[in-house]
Amino acid sequence: MDIQHPDLHQLYPPHLSTLKARADKALLRGGFDHLVVAAGQAAYQFLDDRPYPFAVNPHFKHWLPVTKAPGSWLVYTPGRKPKLVYLQPHDYWHVVPEAPAGYWVEHFDIVIIRDAKEARAHLPNDAARCAILGEANAALDGFTPNNPAAALDYLHYQRSYKTAYELAMMRVASKLGARAHRAAEAAFRAGESEFDIHLAYLAATRQTDNELPYGNIIALNEHGAVLHYTELGHAPPAHAHSFLIDAGASFHGYASDITRTYASAEASEFSALIDAVDAAQRGFCTKVRAGQSYPELHIHAHHVLAGILKDHGFIRMSAESAVENRVTSAFFPHGLGHPIGLQVHDVAGFQASDSGGTIPRPAGHPYLRMTRVLEPGMVVTIEPGLYFIDMLLAELKAKPAAKDIDWTKVDAFRKYGGIRIEDDVVCTDGEPENLTRDAFAAAG
Repeated sequence: MDIQHPDLHQLYPPHLSTLKARADKALLRGGFDHLVVAAGQAAYQFLDDRPYPFAVNPHFKHWLPVTKAPGSWLVYTPGRKPKLVYLQPHDYWHVVPEAPAGYWVEHFDIVIIRDAKEARAHLPNDAARCAILGEANAALDGFTPNNPAAALDYLHYQRSYKTAYELAMMRVASKLGARAHRAAEAAFRAGESEFDIHLAYLAATRQTDNELPYGNIIALNEHGAVLHYTELGHAPPAHAHSFLIDAGASFHGYASDITRTYASAEASEFSALIDAVDAAQRGFCTKVRAGQSYPELHIHAHHVLAGILKDHGFIRMSAESAVENRVTSAFFPHGLGHPIGLQVHDVAGFQASDSGGTIPRPAGHPYLRMTRVLEPGMVVTIEPGLYFIDMLLAELKAKPAAKDIDWTKVDAFRKYGGIRIEDDVVCTDGEPENLTRDAFAAAG
């Protein structure tokens, strides 16, 4: 399947104009003259010369689709053309980053350097007048990242509102992920191991583990009860009852984050439960609208999932009682979702305003990753789940509410691990745009 790429030559200039306007205001708030962004440096393992996989500073790749050029810098001064200080080292040990090319280069003054220390000569002279964004290891002589809160608070908050260019990047990332999910499901149906399903996924995305936005969760059977399961069993289980896959893809620095759950042909009861969660999830996605409180949507999800638990015979209490007594938290222990974009768990999910501050999570929901009210331009994941986690079920069994739970039914479902369904959804001025469902529809 070919992935149709958007016309980036048209979409990029307005995106860059938006970033310049945001930077102008962030610098004004912080009292700085220049925004300087470090791409970052490679970090090395303790007592070794092996680097960890390089992860570019998200502020850097916000401006341009360069993700593999450690030691590079971006400089923006209001009223001037942005400058890219691009490191292409003289190096025969490693692959040297390719020369800058593509739809974005004409918008930058580009300086090529051969040694990381040469960058200092091309950065502003007075570091005190600069908002310098980056990790400490990016520091050059007399030029150290200061990450000023006044500038970062503004930039992080504004990052929630995606430009048309950013949404185009995320649509492609979603299409790549959906194509790979189809390949992974086929590998599961063919009886492959977790490791081999993972390889099928990588082949379909044409991305390595380090190029994916996060480590794939490929979980067969009871492994689906481990929320961040990344072990990858090399041998297939004797009986593959269920398959939970949480995996995304990257495109020009932007991420997709997709989860699906499948049942084996003979697991009809579990398949029915998957269908119920999928239907509920679709309903939650339709509520990604301007003015919707994300915490309230999360609480609503608990009530709907409680109804599913009751309908399928796991609990005998009312949905309201199940939520009030935190029974649903044993089966759905994480948040409904999170912001997504340049990072899988994108910034500012709790931020009260562009000046900072924090909107607290609702009591009893410590793992919710977003507490803001949805606004047009935001992209969030919607990922409800129902799990059979031994540790949480043991705690639940010791509570008074345990008497209203069918433990025989619960025990019968432990072998399936759990269910999670996750889509990436854009809040618009009207109907939400479901990037994930659209991508699966295009994949056929």
